Amino acid sequence: MEKKTLTKQEKKAELIRTVKFVGFSISAGVIQILSYTLLYELAHFPEWLSYLIALILSVIWNFTLNREFTFKSANNVPIAMLKVAAYYAVFTPLSTLLEKWLTESLGWNGYLVTFLNMFINFVTEYLFDRFVVFGKSIDTNKRAKKGETDAADAASEEIAEEILEKTEEETTE
Repeated sequence: MEKKTLTKQEKKAELIRTVKFVGFSISAGVIQILSYTLLYELAHFPEWLSYLIALILSVIWNFTLNREFTFKSANNVPIAMLKVAAYYAVFTPLSTLLEKWLTESLGWNGYLVTFLNMFINFVTEYLFDRFVVFGKSIDTNKRAKKGETDAADAASEEIAEEILEKTEEETTE
């Protein structure tokens, strides 16, 4: 089987998608932390309910932005949401068990483990979204077909250009 080599333009497009995903994931993380804090500390919801509501809010936020702006997908929203729900049906219990084991059995710092879980979630969700949820529907929405750009495109393109330039410099040395 012959390995397909990506063109410079394809590499740049993937890098732009990755940069956008990082930005939207950071915003989803902020939403999760803030909503958890409000629900648990101020509204005095139980910890598990605060976590669950905060997680759902961040997932909806992240899914909506990434579907529209990162992957520019026109796929069936309920089916895409079901795929994301399937991902979280696996990720949530596994990450909860990992969190419990590392903090309670091994004595790791809870915040360190939470950030580790957030990183694992970030990487695995990007791959799942890229290849399973939106794989065949990337760049199919109205925004992509019209060639429209937005602030996220502009900022991501600038960062992608810098990364590509540094990568090219390193490979020529």
